[in-house]
Amino acid sequence: MKPKIATVLVFCSLITTLAYAQRPGRAIQINIDTLLNARPVTTLTHGKLVTWTKGIDGDGKGDGYLTMKAALFNKDKDPHALPNDPFIDATPAHPAIKLHYSNSDGVNNQAHFVSGAGSFGFYVPQKKYMGMYLSLTSAEGGSQLQFELTYKDGVEIKDFWLPDYYNDIVARDTVLSYVVHDLGKWDNQNKMVEINHHNIDALNIYPNPKRILVHVKVKKTVGGYLVFWAATGVPVK
Repeated sequence: MKPKIATVLVFCSLITTLAYAQRPGRAIQINIDTLLNARPVTTLTHGKLVTWTKGIDGDGKGDGYLTMKAALFNKDKDPHALPNDPFIDATPAHPAIKLHYSNSDGVNNQAHFVSGAGSFGFYVPQKKYMGMYLSLTSAEGGSQLQFELTYKDGVEIKDFWLPDYYNDIVARDTVLSYVVHDLGKWDNQNKMVEINHHNIDALNIYPNPKRILVHVKVKKTVGGYLVFWAATGVPVK
């Protein structure tokens, strides 16, 4: 039995490892620096906690995430915290994704927030993409989002629903996946207020792989408090 079990484990591991290796193009981390207007993650920088200033809930006034180093320094037991390395490995559901927080940075913003109705946009390296993954959270309910994809030869409109960040993703969802799953959250005194069950989701907006993408605009309706963490593209080649 042991050899059979080992064979199955090796095969499953190989499938997981190759899931993205077999897809064309290396993932591109889109530059969204000019959009960053919020700091929702407490870091441990130069041996001190640098507390989040614009959170993930309560219209940005309530609750944020901590890095693992910050949570352990905070003496939280078995914390469900963000990994210290903001470079999230690829999974069978999404490419490698780089978030914008860092324990070595106690100053700069880490994400973009939208309270109520609003919009934002970003340019991408002009290529054909088979996937464009936006890392997002929506608090106080889900967020209805409309995406305006501008190609060299025209515009495409797509609508997506982003669930509340407390909700688990439905099995076999082809649009949503977890960037980081089952997180706790902390108040502005870095006191843990909920131990787990919160997420950062990746939403794949599926650009047309036959057209050269230039720009992505996101429009949000009134409901939900949205935090945009990162954008990652997978080119056709």
